[in-house]
Amino acid sequence: MELAYYSDYAVRLVNTEEPARNKDSLTSVEAVRELFGANGQAARRATDADVTRFRSVRARLRSVFEAADGGDETLAVDLLNSLLLEFPVSPQISGHETRDEDGKPDWHMHLADHPSNATAGYAAIATMGLAFHLTSYGVDRLGLCEASPCRNAYLDTSTNRSRRYCSDRCATRANVAAYRARKRLETERAADTGRSAETAQATTPSAER
Repeated sequence: MELAYYSDYAVRLVNTEEPARNKDSLTSVEAVRELFGANGQAARRATDADVTRFRSVRARLRSVFEAADGGDETLAVDLLNSLLLEFPVSPQISGHETRDEDGKPDWHMHLADHPSNATAGYAAIATMGLAFHLTSYGVDRLGLCEASPCRNAYLDTSTNRSRRYCSDRCATRANVAAYRARKRLETERAADTGRSAETAQATTPSAER
C-alpha cells in the first residue's frame, strides 16, 4: 500500500462533519468503523468511547486544513507535527498476497500502527498520510471547498494546482451560483441605466427638446 493512500483517511474523517450546515455523521461506533473501509481488523477494535476521541482528532485535522487553506504553512506544519508526535507509526515493508508476474511479492511500504485503541490507530495512519502528501506535493495542496456552505476538506492532485472544490457537484453548484449572480448584476445595471435615462429626459428643459 502506497503511503499517499493514507492521506485519504484524514479527508474522510474531517468530512464527517459539516459545521456550516450543523451536520455531524460521526455519532456512533458504527460510523467510526465505516471510516476504516476495508481494514476490518482495525475497525473491530472500535468501541463507543472512540466516538468522542475520533471527534477530537477530527477537530485537530480540520485545523491543519484550515491553516493550509488560509496560507499559513508554518501553522499547518506545526499542527501536523504535534499529531505525529502524539500518534506515531512504524513503517514496514509489506507484500501482502499480491504477486508480480514472476510470482514474487509486490513489496511496498506499509504503515504499521501499534495503538492502544482504534482512535490512536486511525489517527496515526491518517496523520502520517497527510504529512506525506504535504511534504511531497506542498501545503497548498490541502484545501477546503470554496462552495459555500460546504467547506469539506480535499487534497488537490491536479497538475496545475487549480482545484477549488471538494467534488464536481460543488463545482457545478458554485458555477451556477456565479452565473446567476452575474445575470442579476447585469439586470440591475440595465435597470439603473434605464432609470437614469428616464430621469435625464424628464429634467431636460422643454426648449431643448
